[in-house]
Formats: sequence, structure tokens, C-alpha cells
Amino acid sequence: MGLSEGLFAPWLLWLTTACFLLGLAWAVRDALWMHLNLEQPLQHTFFGAAVALALLWQLRAGLSPGLVVHIFAITVVTLMLGWGLAVMAGLAALAFTCLTGKEPWSLFAVNGLVTVIVPALVSHGIMLWERRQGFRNFFAYLFFCGYFGAAVAVGVAGCVMVALLWASGTYSFDHLVHDYLRYLPLIMLPEGLVNGMVATGIMVFHPQRLLTLEESRYLQ
Repeated sequence: MGLSEGLFAPWLLWLTTACFLLGLAWAVRDALWMHLNLEQPLQHTFFGAAVALALLWQLRAGLSPGLVVHIFAITVVTLMLGWGLAVMAGLAALAFTCLTGKEPWSLFAVNGLVTVIVPALVSHGIMLWERRQGFRNFFAYLFFCGYFGAAVAVGVAGCVMVALLWASGTYSFDHLVHDYLRYLPLIMLPEGLVNGMVATGIMVFHPQRLLTLEESRYLQ
């Protein structure tokens, strides 16, 4: 986030918009719309997650335009809603962020791709990997899907943003390394801690809110 007009070349905006629309179509197809329509607790989780993200994303620390540090929290939302609905909640929060003037509407697709779709997909992929491994311990879900998954998700999203800024010629690679990439591990650590701690709290007090949690597998 923290984007401003003129950061990206026109061809790159078209490319990122196309990728955003493809990711959005995939998320719409995979979203659990029937569950959302029939289950009131899931509706509360969905709208609560969107509001929480919208408020959380108002807090950020700026380095350079396009290189802003903030907590994404998309991973824990993905664990609660599944990746399709997580993308919908994240885009709703992003729309609110644009309404408040924190982000430009013209770069909604770039922000949506980097801040929402990419970390949600990475989190979903790590969750699927954890399932395939067949772990029988709750801590495996919390560590791999929560703590580790969130750190990797924000790391991949940060690298995608760096690649876009470098490809557009906005910053030199040395500038990106000096102002952002060398700090990326320090950004990944709190992201993992925040998402992991929230996921742990939800598992302890309201495990039914974690839609991706297969309780039967861990209780065998």
C-alpha cells in the first residue's frame, strides 16, 4: 500500500489489472457463497473481518511511495473464511481505504493484487500443503498456517511489489534493497506473530470460526 499516482508505467498497470481480474474471477468461483448465505455466524465473521482490516490498514509507516509497512492480516482472515471469501473481505476493506483517501482508486487493482490476492493465495497454498502432510497436531496448523504462513505471505507480497516498482523503473534495485528488501524479514516477523496469535486465540475460544480447521483430523 501507500501507492501514489505515476508510480507505474501504463503497460504495467494493464498487466497488473489483468492479473487482478483473473485472481478475482478465481476467488469468486471458489468463494463459499452458499455457506455465507445460509450461516449467520459466517456472515458475522465476514463483515467483522472486513471492518477489522479496514481499520487496521489505516495504520502504516511510510518508507517511500509504494514501500509502506503495515500489518496485512490476510492470512488469519483466509483461515477463518477460506481464500475466496477472504479476498472479498479484503477488497471491501481496500475500498474503504480508498474512500478515506489513504489509497488512490486508480491503483485499486495493483493494491488488490499485492495486498489481498497474493497473500491470500500464498496462505491458501500453505494451508493445502499442511493438509496434504496429514499432521495430527493442532500446533502444526497454528504454526504452518498461522505464524509461518503469514510471514511467507507478506514476504511474497513484498517481493511482488518490489518487482513491480523495479520493472516500472520507479526505483533502482539498489534503492529497493536499501529502503525495503533488507527490512523485509523484520516485517515478516511481526506479521507472523500477529496472525499466529489471533489464530491461536480463535482456536482456543471459538474454533468454529476457523472455517479451514479440520478438527476431526487433529482429534483422531
